[in-house]
Amino acid sequence: MADKKSAEPSPESIARAERRRVALEEGARAMADIERDAVAARKNMERLRALREAKEAGEARAGAMGATAFRTGRKKKVSR
Repeated sequence: MADKKSAEPSPESIARAERRRVALEEGARAMADIERDAVAARKNMERLRALREAKEAGEARAGAMGATAFRTGRKKKVSR
């Protein structure tokens, strides 16, 4: 004989629905954390890229002005 579904959910189905709800909330929270971390990483990469490009531009300007002006170290002695 076929049992009809009761209007009241069973304790197992209530627990299953609660686990599913909690998992969805935690998943949404985790995705938000991942997105926030990704945004922070892109922002840091942009900052580092700007610093590198500024350094390279400064080095290029120094090279164009003449590398001998910035030369350091010992001078070679001329042998006679």
